[in-house]
Amino acid sequence: MDFRDNSIVYKLTILFFMDKMDVPLTEGTILKACYYQNPWLEYMDCVQTLNLLLDTGFIFKKVTDGMAYYSITSDGRACLSHFYSRVPSSIRAEITQFVKENRAIYRREQEYSTSYRLNPDKSYTCTLKIADSIKTTLDIKINVANKEIAKSVAKKWESKAAEIYTAIYEQLVD
Repeated sequence: MDFRDNSIVYKLTILFFMDKMDVPLTEGTILKACYYQNPWLEYMDCVQTLNLLLDTGFIFKKVTDGMAYYSITSDGRACLSHFYSRVPSSIRAEITQFVKENRAIYRREQEYSTSYRLNPDKSYTCTLKIADSIKTTLDIKINVANKEIAKSVAKKWESKAAEIYTAIYEQLVD
């Protein structure tokens, strides 16, 4: 198989993955799934293929709150439906299984974000967000005494964001 054939399979593999996920994805999420966690593409092939798909209009990029999200277009879906069989059946099966097992985790990783930064007074500000590719649903900033507490807050946010959002929403909105 020559490079051109590989390039086509790479494009179709990413389109198939994006179609199965059926949510806008960050470049990091695509790289994590297609390269770091699975042997579907090499790192550089994945990055290059994303750019080629963007240039051809098979995917589009939308920037929200400084974060770029990629989605498959109707042209991308049409291309995939025409050349579906060019994606090896073993890779289609792996992607389908992977998406079944990991869709919720990936969505949560993309929707729940946290960061912390050192303040001049040596305290830390934790920024906790719930956001999708369209809007920010919740953005909380909380000051804590030290880095260990900031790390703890960040770790807890990953598992409790939905619960915290629900509690705040129920308390404030009737």
